Amino acid sequence: MSESQIRQRLAAILVADVAGYSRLMGCDECGTVANLEGARSVFRASVESHQGRVIDMAGDSVLAIYETATGAVASALAIQHELDERAAQVAEDCRMRFRIGIHLGDVMEKTDGSVFGDGVNIAARLEALAEPGGITVSDAVQCAIRNRMSATFDDLGAQRVKNIADPIRAYKVYDAARLAVPTAAAAVPAAPGRERVDKPQIAVLPFLNMSGDAEQEFFADGITEDIITELSRFRDLFVISRNSSFKYKGQAVEVQKFARELGVNYVVEGSVRKVGKRVRITVQLIDAENDRHIWAERYDRDLEDIFAIRDEVTTAIVATLPGRVEAAARNRAARNPTENMAAYECVLTARSCITAATAKTTPGRSACSSVRSSSTPATPTRTPGRPAFSARPGSTAGAKAAPRRRRRSPTRCAPRWRSTTTIATCT
Repeated sequence: MSESQIRQRLAAILVADVAGYSRLMGCDECGTVANLEGARSVFRASVESHQGRVIDMAGDSVLAIYETATGAVASALAIQHELDERAAQVAEDCRMRFRIGIHLGDVMEKTDGSVFGDGVNIAARLEALAEPGGITVSDAVQCAIRNRMSATFDDLGAQRVKNIADPIRAYKVYDAARLAVPTAAAAVPAAPGRERVDKPQIAVLPFLNMSGDAEQEFFADGITEDIITELSRFRDLFVISRNSSFKYKGQAVEVQKFARELGVNYVVEGSVRKVGKRVRITVQLIDAENDRHIWAERYDRDLEDIFAIRDEVTTAIVATLPGRVEAAARNRAARNPTENMAAYECVLTARSCITAATAKTTPGRSACSSVRSSSTPATPTRTPGRPAFSARPGSTAGAKAAPRRRRRSPTRCAPRWRSTTTIATCT
């Protein structure tokens, strides 16, 4: 093939395919084919209206190129919005959702209109990183349009993908303004998510390896896994799984956003640094509501037995975290004002009753150790083995004789006089 038949140029490449296409075909072949044809018509109309051209629609995939990155992203947002509206009346498990990847790079374009090149491969890998119904773009696209569109970009970090030598920095793209506006799709009940629990919910971010030694990566990951495993043993804590937390490994994570995505109240993060034969491990417990540190600690150890160090540090951390989380949860509850004063009054009354019942049933309590409110001295109890008190004159027959106070030496039981509430103690 002569060079005159191939033209190299810069283009924005869009690659899309259906998430779970084989499953949809297994459930309903006719319905899936009809939905696919409808989705293809949406792609054609949007691509043409944004100065693009559809290259191929083989199977469930779509390949298109655009003159500008702005046109490609605007087209992808419009496509996903249109497909969401079409799927609003379809059951959740039967909805057809596309993943879209966009890259800005050089392509080799033949005279018949087909395109090839490394840019197409990168766009395909970005598409695989996207969520169903989502859009993922490369760093080149984000740099080209970040100040030209109102779209929101979430940094996914540098991603290593198949058959691409260098890591690709990827971004998730969505229209925050459009998501804030209720649509027809919002009328359909959402898929059931994680059950809401009345326990403190905690997630452990992958510990950061700051030593510059790639071999220490397994040590940092091991610390994270051990902390998750040990925290899961506490029934009073709801701990997010390892797989959910490790999706954020290698990313610049904003704690409050991370907590919202996983639905947790507290986040544990830390780092590992190795210098010579010494290793330093730091850990922080963060209240995700206000991004405030609740607790932090540093552990310095000699790097002799790496697994023994990992077990020792994990045990120390896990021994402290649940108590700190419990205390923070109590403080969080105390900060929330009540909206029902009658209910709050009932709570205070119940606490008073519990305190009184506990005081009556506590063993070993005597009159000499009880709290008194008068200014008169407390009357000591009779010491076992002393002679019984004689009955008072004039007592009736058969009635229980009332005890008569005996004179005691001041040194035997000296009452403490107070004008306010006092505690009398017998020695």
